[in-house]
Amino acid sequence: MAMVPRKLQSRASRHIFSASDDTTMTKHIRATHAPADGHIDVRPLLNVVEDIFHRAASVIPAIVQGQQVQMGAMKDSAYQSDLADVLDISYHTINKISCEICCKCSGGGDVHATTMGILSMLSRYSWDAKVVIALAAFAADFGEFWLVAQLYATNRLAKSVAMLKHIHETLEQVDDLGPKFEAINNLLKAMLDVTNYVVQFHELPSQYIDPEAPEMLTASTLIPGAVYWTIRSIVACASHISGITGLGQGYMTSTIETWERSSLAHKLDNINSHLRKQLTLCHLHLDDNKQREAFETLVILFETLHQDNLKVLKALISRKDDPLPLFDGSSKQRVSIEVLRKKIVLLYITDLHNVSDQELEILEQLYEESRQDPTSLESQYELVWIPVVDKAIPWPEVKPKFEKLRSMMSWYSLYDPSLLEPATIRYIKDVWLFKTKPIFVVLDPQGKAVNLNAIPMMWIWGSLAYPFSSSKEEALWNQETWGLELLADTIDTSLLEWVSEGKYICLYGGDDMEWIRKFTESAHSLAKALELPLEMIYVGKSYPGKKVQEINKAIQKEKLSKVLPDLIIWFFWVRLESMWHSKLQQSKTVGNDRIMHEVMRILSYDSGDPGWAVISQGAGKMAQGKGDAFLRCLNEHEQWKDKGLLPAMDDYIQGLQTPHHCSRLILPGTTGSIPDKVACAECGQTMEKFYMYRCCNE
Repeated sequence: MAMVPRKLQSRASRHIFSASDDTTMTKHIRATHAPADGHIDVRPLLNVVEDIFHRAASVIPAIVQGQQVQMGAMKDSAYQSDLADVLDISYHTINKISCEICCKCSGGGDVHATTMGILSMLSRYSWDAKVVIALAAFAADFGEFWLVAQLYATNRLAKSVAMLKHIHETLEQVDDLGPKFEAINNLLKAMLDVTNYVVQFHELPSQYIDPEAPEMLTASTLIPGAVYWTIRSIVACASHISGITGLGQGYMTSTIETWERSSLAHKLDNINSHLRKQLTLCHLHLDDNKQREAFETLVILFETLHQDNLKVLKALISRKDDPLPLFDGSSKQRVSIEVLRKKIVLLYITDLHNVSDQELEILEQLYEESRQDPTSLESQYELVWIPVVDKAIPWPEVKPKFEKLRSMMSWYSLYDPSLLEPATIRYIKDVWLFKTKPIFVVLDPQGKAVNLNAIPMMWIWGSLAYPFSSSKEEALWNQETWGLELLADTIDTSLLEWVSEGKYICLYGGDDMEWIRKFTESAHSLAKALELPLEMIYVGKSYPGKKVQEINKAIQKEKLSKVLPDLIIWFFWVRLESMWHSKLQQSKTVGNDRIMHEVMRILSYDSGDPGWAVISQGAGKMAQGKGDAFLRCLNEHEQWKDKGLLPAMDDYIQGLQTPHHCSRLILPGTTGSIPDKVACAECGQTMEKFYMYRCCNE
């Protein structure tokens, strides 16, 4: 093997390192750039180049070992028509560059000068087209070499061609070929990586990324150098292959070859790192602009009148590439968004952490009740669960939780909430004010949002709240008066019967068992003394835990009164809180709305007292009060029993109220509708605001 003259070695070395002066080199590279108007889509051509390199890489190990290579199945390319378009424009240039590379490399030409000459030949092309066309010129010769080598042992024509091109001599150097071509293949991979990044930069949609954006400006300074070093690596690879086949005039020794390949590979790896970083930044910038546009589109869509709701729903929850974005909880099948066309749609928006089993169980009961008569007005709506998942957590980690919750629902849900667009999540949070507590956003048949949170309506009135609009909410409240029927609704199947029979009904709560014993004993004693038909129900506390369960068992064991199942206790308090939230949404206060005032009194009893009670006969007058005051009223009944029962009880309890009191109101902090100011239900003064963190692990 001939040695490279020292002068040639020093020249190659000088060009490798002197060209690393980026500022000077970039000026020379840019001087060759004079692009014509228009842009060529070179992706189809790059696909062919990649196919050549990948297929060659797969057969090289077998060929250099003298093994028979099996022919893979042929498939028609999906990009052939697009390829024809780009080849019409670049075919002659590819041939010219192929000839230039072959001529200069076989004659031991200067690598840097050859690279600059190729750039000059490609002056009218964009940067991505330059590097892909140059790579295609090399790939054509590289692919031809290995195609002949593959057929050499079995095809007479291939063998004759191999002899003319000295390929037969190359294939006989089995011991030397393997490591040489493995190193070349590694360099080819780095060249392909750089080329792909350069092409990806040119494929970025201009409507979403400004060429003057800092990310793109930085990329534009890197790309000329990336193209230069890729083409230079092409020339170096061609020279090495020419040397291997014995066609070079005094080619490099293995040491020089190894050093040059290593230097180029290191340079390309460094370029790859910078391009990858800039491309990531550009994609972030692009995605931000895309999502901003998508958000603005949603804003406009929800402000525009439509014939039906499909356009809005598709923009909100349906990806263009997913024709079946919904999952039907009853049939367990994926369905099209068409099932929601011109329907009133309740979007049940939650996260995956603040949906309780009790909420789903009650909601399931209400939903199934509404489906009993498909012809009824109350059944003419659809429910769709939209879980907002944290995209920072890998989807496989949260998918089991999602599937568990979905299995408890018979209504529609998103099939894959991980595909929910960031713009949709932003709209849900910024416009519909979703935080963590579930909400129902109601869309009318034209897709207009007519209520941003109908959950309070659903808990208070169930499907009777149809069509769940804010105007319907106001109309329903106009029909309500404060009394036992509103407070207790159907928490017990016997309740309506007791009301019709004129019985006295007492609801009481708290978690102080001693107070409960004293209170129930005094109430039963009073009823016996006055011969009153009395029924008592223990309603526990909001967010019942093990302590309330234990009290329930004790009350049943001691036969103190009736109790409610845990689920109904939960629903009683959630429904009461829903009344508060519903009134709050309508700008009601304790000062201008009696129902708001009475609801707040009970909520404040629950938040800070050992017990409380309300007593009523039918739908008439109610007496209510804190535990100690109510117990004292019962024990001192001789002082008021002749003045009429319920009015007298209420007056007596209010008379026990001192000017000095300490009322508390504890509300869940996950809702978005907590006001800055709340008036005390006892005295009307503004309550002080505190932050409380509670862990109730009973």
